[in-house]
Amino acid sequence: MREDRKYPLEDMEENRRYFGEITDLLLSRAKETNGFGTLQEKTIHEVIKDFYCYDHDFQEQRRGRYIADIAIGQDIWEIQTRAFHRLRGKLDTFLKEYHVTVIYPVAVEKKIYWLEQETGKITGGRRSPRRGCAYDVFHELYAIRPYLQDPNFSIHIVLMDMEEYKLLNGWSRDKKRGASRYDRLPGKLRDIVRIEGISDYACFLPEELPEEFTSKDLAKSARIPRSTAQTCLLILRDLGVVELIGKKGRSNLHRRKL
Repeated sequence: MREDRKYPLEDMEENRRYFGEITDLLLSRAKETNGFGTLQEKTIHEVIKDFYCYDHDFQEQRRGRYIADIAIGQDIWEIQTRAFHRLRGKLDTFLKEYHVTVIYPVAVEKKIYWLEQETGKITGGRRSPRRGCAYDVFHELYAIRPYLQDPNFSIHIVLMDMEEYKLLNGWSRDKKRGASRYDRLPGKLRDIVRIEGISDYACFLPEELPEEFTSKDLAKSARIPRSTAQTCLLILRDLGVVELIGKKGRSNLHRRKL
């Protein structure tokens, strides 16, 4: 299989079709070898990497001291599922010469399964009560705030459904508390939020926000936790997307700048 077109496209239906095709292909290969989990916690990473660039000649390319997930000409793509602070070294090096797109997968809807190591038996399938959204990225972006204004920096937030498999090896009586994650498998691709420049961060300000607003107003409009709204506004202030204009009670009062 080889796709000459560059993904993601503007057409989300085509993106969903191709993402599903890539997922099915990779999982079928894993089953032919040693079952799912063969990639050891990297299935999401591998699917996204093949989705963005199926030509493996451009994957795992050395640039200076570091290996880039994908490198084509002057463009680099890095897939990071968590712990953005680990990207600082790469960003210090890459951004001097390349345009870097960080790809961050978010589980919109997640089902949790349990795997018994001794027997291989899988149970569960419970839907997690927590739903992910694009705003989840702000807790990670906080760790790389100094890089966000670099014109060579972009971020793509890949919203998808996931199945999470955990080993029954925890410390509690039912072995679920403190259990180790075994793998995460991608499901349906929901959307891709592309932040290619500072002005694109304005998409995180819902239209129904009043002219002057607090983090509580943003949390209510976006249906996100107050702590997420606070982190979001802190970063948007850094970027000049909003400005701090005073106080409303004990809360900071903001308004749009872009």
